[in-house]
This record gives sequence, structure tokens and C-alpha cells, in this order.
Amino acid sequence: MRDRMNVYFPPELLKQIADLADRKKLSRSAIVEAAVTSFLSPDGEDRREAAFARRLDRLSRQVQRLERDVGLTAETLALFVRFWLTITPPLPNDAQAAAQIKGRERFEGFIETLGRRLQKGQSFLREIPDDIANEKPDDRS
Repeated sequence: MRDRMNVYFPPELLKQIADLADRKKLSRSAIVEAAVTSFLSPDGEDRREAAFARRLDRLSRQVQRLERDVGLTAETLALFVRFWLTITPPLPNDAQAAAQIKGRERFEGFIETLGRRLQKGQSFLREIPDDIANEKPDDRS
């Protein structure tokens, strides 16, 4: 036996209910009944909380990977700059124009190589094992 109940919904919510009912080939009453049942279900809150926990865990792992990648990128750049500044002697004034031309050529080659690697889906950061980023400096031998 079913009792009748009159409720009022905003027009946009009624449209969403009607659209879902059409897609699922169910009555609007069945859609509303399922929604209310789910809302009143004692384990409904647990399911929602578990879904949020899974999403938060996934986001946490993504943020950890981003932190690792940014840290590795910064360290790589710093190491390269320190090395380059240490070994590169200053150029005499008459050699600077030729060095700038050669530098532009090398940079264009670098950009082309980088573009090819990115098109192939290759990444320097993927070549570095995860456990290296998690080591503490005093752990390395």
C-alpha cells in the first residue's frame, strides 16, 4: 500500500528528475523514492563518507607526486646552474657575438628535442625512481 504525498520542488530540480526518469526509463515517483530512501538510509552517510575519503586519498597522492616532481625539478635546475656557472669561463668580448649565435642554435635544438620527448610521452621525472625522492640526505651512501 502506498500513501500519496504532495511536495514542491524548484522547476530546475523537477527538470533534472524528469530527465533522469526518461534516461533510466523509470517513473518520476521511483526516482524521488530512491533518492529519499538513499537519503534516509543509515549506511548512506557511510557510503558518502567513504566516497569522499577515496577522493581525498587520490587527491593527496596527486599532491604528493606534484610536490616530488616540483622538488626534483628545482633541484635539477639548481644543480645544472651551479655546475654551469662553475665550469664556464667568461668569454672575451670579441667571442661573445659568435657565442650568442651558437647559444641560439643550441637552444633551438634543445626546444626541438624537448618537443619530441613530450610528443612521445617521455618524461625525465618518470625516469627517476620514486624511492630516490623519498631518501633523506644522510641515508645515501
